[in-house]
Amino acid sequence: MNREDFPALYLSADEASAAAQSTHLNLIRAQFALLVAASGLSISFDRPNDIYLLYLLVVAISTALLIYMAVKKPERDWYACRALAESIKTSTWRYMMRAEPFDGDNENETKRKFSEFLNQILKLNSHIQEPISKRPRTGHQITKAMENRRLDNLNERKNIYRRLRIDDQRNWYVKRTRSNRLSFRFWVILCVVVQGSAICLAAYRILHNGALDYWPTEPLLVFASSIIGWIQIKKFNELATAYSLTSHEIGIASTRLDDVHSESEFSDFVNDTERAFSREHTQWVARLTE
Repeated sequence: MNREDFPALYLSADEASAAAQSTHLNLIRAQFALLVAASGLSISFDRPNDIYLLYLLVVAISTALLIYMAVKKPERDWYACRALAESIKTSTWRYMMRAEPFDGDNENETKRKFSEFLNQILKLNSHIQEPISKRPRTGHQITKAMENRRLDNLNERKNIYRRLRIDDQRNWYVKRTRSNRLSFRFWVILCVVVQGSAICLAAYRILHNGALDYWPTEPLLVFASSIIGWIQIKKFNELATAYSLTSHEIGIASTRLDDVHSESEFSDFVNDTERAFSREHTQWVARLTE
């Protein structure tokens, strides 16, 4: 399935989530960079007054960013839009696979049910209508590809669901597991190197106090603290573990598909599998209350 084959509301929510995530993480990066810069300027206070003015400007910008993040809370738009997008995506697969509650033979009635679901979920998420409205999509809420999938026979839908939903989702979780573990190792090693450099500088200063005009120990420690904060924000290790477990659960669930021989069994299988996928969606909803 291409992205454009999903409902227009999903595309808007997905894009709004990506934009809010980018804004949130960029603001945090800017905060860390400003704090490191401020600590670097602080070791030059014996220089001209321009240093003091620049230090004041850096701290003022950092404070302004902190206030902006506290008021606007871009992470809430990120979580809410992601939760909305995942909810629409899983319901779209239920619709295409003729799974309950979209398992009826009356296509007009089924379309009405799906349209009502989208309308209801949009009302329940009225607090994020603004970020979604900034990314309007002119596509259909029930696309031609979605309708075509419903017309496939049971075996065709089973193959499509295995290949384009189960395998695709499992591969995504495996890739994310690997990337998060690599990122965790990279940032931990970098933090150790930075802190080790600070320790070496401190030891060198004890032995040769007048050897350097500047001793950048404090900026290095602030940089190391920023790295630790980034690791905690991104939760690389926790996500790697969660994604790994989910990929195994998906693999175990997929083995049941060969034992599905009727529409009702396939409906139950799809709903069970989508509930497993929805664990990620549930985590996004939970973050809204943190």
